[in-house]
Amino acid sequence: MSSLDVEYLSEQLTHTLDLVKAELRMVNHRLEQLEKDQEDHEKRIRQLTDSSTQFKVLAGLATGGGLLSIASLLKLLFGT
Repeated sequence: MSSLDVEYLSEQLTHTLDLVKAELRMVNHRLEQLEKDQEDHEKRIRQLTDSSTQFKVLAGLATGGGLLSIASLLKLLFGT
């Protein structure tokens, strides 16, 4: 192998390494974005679950179910 061949091979390897590093940076960036998106989705699901629970409680209270439950609990506790 001549010195030109070695130099050419070295340049090719360096270029290939640069391409691999660039691809790795892109993959890492995409992974970070996916993790951020997942956290956002989890946060939204928690907020929707909380809202749904609050709505169910308020709807139960508004229809009188909560009032009857409280009255039954007071009757049971105080025996009146």
